[in-house]
Amino acid sequence: MKNILKNEYDIQQMRISGKITANVLEMIEPYIVPNASTEDIDKICYYYITQVKQAIPACLGYKNFPKSICISINDVVCHGIPNKKLLLKNGDIVNIDVSVIKNNYYTDASKMFFVGSVSKKNKLLCKIAKKSLYLSLKCIKNKKKINTIGKIIQQYVEKKNFSVVKEYCGHGIGKNFHEFPHILHFYNQNDYIIMQTGMIFTIEPMVNEKAPFVHCMEDGWTVKTKDGGLSAQYEHTILVTKHGCEIITHQKNEKIPKILFNT
Repeated sequence: MKNILKNEYDIQQMRISGKITANVLEMIEPYIVPNASTEDIDKICYYYITQVKQAIPACLGYKNFPKSICISINDVVCHGIPNKKLLLKNGDIVNIDVSVIKNNYYTDASKMFFVGSVSKKNKLLCKIAKKSLYLSLKCIKNKKKINTIGKIIQQYVEKKNFSVVKEYCGHGIGKNFHEFPHILHFYNQNDYIIMQTGMIFTIEPMVNEKAPFVHCMEDGWTVKTKDGGLSAQYEHTILVTKHGCEIITHQKNEKIPKILFNT
């Protein structure tokens, strides 16, 4: 267990990386407009990460993923590949997932964007996904069971008559993209892992409009809902502290503090 706990140097480096990841998501917002090519959005992010921030896009080349970010539109749950022929349309909901390496440390975050005029129903799906993440952060602190995270997310999402994707989960992160522990977004009573001060992991619930079932497309990456319902996701990289948590990838205009003190 000790090797998954970050020391003060690790934490400081991940704050630097996390700030860059957050900055990418803040920077790209004005470009999320009707008729924008997802390939152009990817190129803007690539330039910003590599040239402006002198960092590395972690997705590019990861298990042969061909682009710098993931862009998942409407019924795409995750891992959407940017493409010059894929244009954003008015009314789309879009997840942009950014992972950055800076000084050999990874951080990971994603959020939803609205393209033009989006229906109230679709905005609600995104709101519930974000709220499920925020609610789960309020349970995080040293010596708390890690399965509390999934319990809170699942209970809230299902109470709102949406569903949680179970095939994908959050993960430890640091000098590697994916580390121990796995962070499930549903309740698993057999998960006995206890949170400890110095753990850093992602929480990234994927919330579906209809059923929770998904399938992967022939490209080997793009994951869609099986029933064609829409999907929304928010993700943050989180540091467990003695009295709560710190959102390493906190962005401007978030309606939650960067540092939470959880009693």
